[in-house]
Amino acid sequence: MPAPPTRTRARLPVCLALLAAAVLPAGPAAADDLGWTAEPAAGAARPAAARPAFYLQGAPGTVLEDRLALVNTGDLERTVTLRGTDAPAGTAPAGAASWFSFGAGATVRIPPRTRAVVPFTVTVPPASPPGDHSAAVIASGPGHEASVRVHLRVDGPALAALTVEDVAVRGRGAAAVLAYTLVNRGNVALAPELSVRAEGAFGAVAAPAVRTPAEALPPGRRVELTEPWPAAPDLDRVRVTITATAPGGARGSATASAWLVPRAAAALTGLGLLVLAAAAAVALRRVRARRGLPEPVDQDAPAPGPAAAGPAPAPEHELTGAPR
Repeated sequence: MPAPPTRTRARLPVCLALLAAAVLPAGPAAADDLGWTAEPAAGAARPAAARPAFYLQGAPGTVLEDRLALVNTGDLERTVTLRGTDAPAGTAPAGAASWFSFGAGATVRIPPRTRAVVPFTVTVPPASPPGDHSAAVIASGPGHEASVRVHLRVDGPALAALTVEDVAVRGRGAAAVLAYTLVNRGNVALAPELSVRAEGAFGAVAAPAVRTPAEALPPGRRVELTEPWPAAPDLDRVRVTITATAPGGARGSATASAWLVPRAAAALTGLGLLVLAAAAAVALRRVRARRGLPEPVDQDAPAPGPAAAGPAPAPEHELTGAPR
């Protein structure tokens, strides 16, 4: 029989909400445009410090605890419902939505100009894979829906793995762009650093500048990126290599080759090839004619049939005289 999950902090009281003793100061009536806000409650170590998101960590089987602050800025009572959700679509691993519990605080009624603090728990299943799990707390109420991100790390061996895929050069001249895809194939979030090298037929050329992703890549996330390349060569055969590196030894690289040819030059090149092919055909016919060589026979043409018989010639009659 598995051991019961352990808690990482002192047990928080399970209640509907902890209402702040002080009523919020009055504000303009325009505050009712949104009416309420949701954010992580300040921590015990730094009560006045604001947190942009929840950061929780524990071993499989652990119960993690935190608190969400709901502030009613308007003059009307607000009813807000809370739930946990998985990482955004296309990321892995999923299933964290079922880890959240708000107890009796799943539905909170907040009086006007009042701050409510709602405790919640995140129970990490015993068989949870180690690494980073992206989730969020969703608060739904009158006027809008708020999402507060939860960065959750399950203790265990960390694997950092990163690949670069689908590298391609698109467009020509100042409109050229470099397209590529970054994929986090490990179990920890990665903040990759990118570098690009471009080589032409006669050596290195100016490579496009690449931007580091604004946010870390969660495990399993694929992100498609494009970078403008206004200094791309006008006429060259280029080979572009993108390399991504991240802490933990993660490294990925991919290469693509492309012809960069102006549109006018491409059109003239195609026309020139057609003219050259026609001239070669005429020259070949003349050489065959001079040497008395037969024209090549079309193997697919039907074989000629027997010649049609013409009218039979009239017989010649010999005139002889009668004997006397």
